[in-house]
Amino acid sequence: MNTYLQFAIIKFRNNMAYRFEYLLGILNTLLSFVVYWSIYKALYGGADTVDGVTFSMVTTNFIIALGLSSAFTKNEMFLQDKIKQGTIANELLKPVNFKLRMLFEDLGEGFFRVIFNFLPTVIIAAFFAQLQAPSSLLNFILCLVSTLLGYIVLWLISFIVQSWSFWLFNVWGLITIKNVFVNILAGAFIPMWFMPDWLRSFINLTPFDSIYFTPVQLYLGELQGYEILINFARQILWIVILYAIGEFCWRKGIKKLVVQGG
Repeated sequence: MNTYLQFAIIKFRNNMAYRFEYLLGILNTLLSFVVYWSIYKALYGGADTVDGVTFSMVTTNFIIALGLSSAFTKNEMFLQDKIKQGTIANELLKPVNFKLRMLFEDLGEGFFRVIFNFLPTVIIAAFFAQLQAPSSLLNFILCLVSTLLGYIVLWLISFIVQSWSFWLFNVWGLITIKNVFVNILAGAFIPMWFMPDWLRSFINLTPFDSIYFTPVQLYLGELQGYEILINFARQILWIVILYAIGEFCWRKGIKKLVVQGG
């Protein structure tokens, strides 16, 4: 495990070398926050509550969602680049698990973005936005655990899409489509509270709400008792299902591998 932690540490340090880039990352997250805050401020029209959803709940939702979407950034062209460059064969010969290496490098970058993008944004936004505090210390801890599970769910979805690199010359289009579905159906752009019941019912059958909305609900204390257990169980179930699908795609892809370049 120490080997994979080193991959994460190296990725973290590499990001530290590009200070201007992480300053731009903070600016990008802040601008996104200001845009969404302004839109919902106008939609609320000075009212504090709409359909039982307070403006502070909405503000907290998109601050957390924007922060997590920044922290959940991954190198989604990693596998495709290795295949195109012809270096995938050498990578597979190394005495490390290729998928774990991908995961820990992404974790290293994600941890960097949490510290240098998400936290500064939250601190700045808290000065002029109605950011709610966590409902309790326990709920905050549960939110962190759920966030980690949500990250794994999203990473596995990304890995499945990346694995199509074995069959497609370019997976950029699939990645773009995937990102659109995640941003909309996970509640990053539109809070789940404002979605119609039929769409909420459909989303509940998918892994998308496990990514952002479950951590938000735990943070706000909207889930209690058995609801917490059910939502954690759903996240774990989706991790198992997505892992199985990803493993199937990986094994089939390795057998079909045609190295280009090199």
